[in-house]
Amino acid sequence: MELVGALTPTPTVVTNYAIYPFVGVIEPGHRWLPSAAEVADVLELSLPDLRAGHEHKRLVRRGVPFRSDVYTVDGNVIWGATARILSDLLDRLSPVLG
Repeated sequence: MELVGALTPTPTVVTNYAIYPFVGVIEPGHRWLPSAAEVADVLELSLPDLRAGHEHKRLVRRGVPFRSDVYTVDGNVIWGATARILSDLLDRLSPVLG
């Protein structure tokens, strides 16, 4: 993995933790070995698909409505802190992606 850089620290809403995301480049065909205790699933999504699947919409969690960035790609719905991290990444890449 080649480290590219850091993104903006992103707070979580419920736990008030901060996530410090980093961006790296890996070779195609990388074999993921996620910890089942920490990772529900690994998604490999293209940047164009993420951009196309972006919406800012109303969600309801635990009976509380709120507006959030949401990415829907191949039936996968990404929201919350992960969506905020992706929005930061895509905003930074926008000048290069067009």
